Amino acid sequence: MLKQKSYTVDQAKRALESYCAYQERCHQDVCKKLRSMNMIPDAIDLVVVHLIDNDFLNETRFARSYTRGKFRVKKWGRKRIELELKKRDISAYNIKEAFKEISDADYLQTFHELAEKKWHSINESNLYKKKKKLANYLLYRGWESHLVYDKINGLSQ
Repeated sequence: MLKQKSYTVDQAKRALESYCAYQERCHQDVCKKLRSMNMIPDAIDLVVVHLIDNDFLNETRFARSYTRGKFRVKKWGRKRIELELKKRDISAYNIKEAFKEISDADYLQTFHELAEKKWHSINESNLYKKKKKLANYLLYRGWESHLVYDKINGLSQ
């Protein structure tokens, strides 16, 4: 049987400092990583407190970074971003603060560009099926239903 490497609290602190410095992390990611390192709950608490005190771990900063990235790179809407942040136990306050990273003008412009691009890329002769595919695509990515259906009605005329 393979023997799992054990870490001292200081070794875990150094390892997690690198882990957090590489990319923004949420508390859940850090705790999962520490559990995978076979750390006991008391040691996990010590390491997490150390990371917070030394500004390696900051939930607000994580939420803002995550929101910017998923919106700009993956073109996700607010509903999908909010769902993913909630899965990571991010507070409602931090989610609200993170959404300030996206201006309404950028949000709507990105939505319209994404919808137009997808509409022209769907190879479907049946207009009803084409609308359905576009709606499914946009709703899956977390765009609000009123935006999606207004856009679909506008495109099909």
